[in-house]
Amino acid sequence: MAGGWANSTRRDRLPPNWRTELRPAADERNPERICHLCGKPGGDALDHKKPGDDHSPENLDWVHDAVPPHCHRFKSSAEGVAAQPRERRAREKHPGLL
Repeated sequence: MAGGWANSTRRDRLPPNWRTELRPAADERNPERICHLCGKPGGDALDHKKPGDDHSPENLDWVHDAVPPHCHRFKSSAEGVAAQPRERRAREKHPGLL
């Protein structure tokens, strides 16, 4: 596995009916695979609209990942950055103004 999947447990956490029921249901709801982020057709990955492990049909829709405009990559990156703890350093006085 390459990239972010190398150490991920995400695939293991998918429900057993992911390929047999959930993906086909998403295709039925959105046969043109309109990306839920940019509104353009041709989504190539099924995305969780809200982060986490909510696999309900309402939370799943198509998104561009391997194909331009790569909406899923940008969304996932932003979610990863947002999940990082933000440490703030104490404000230091400028050495020239001491």
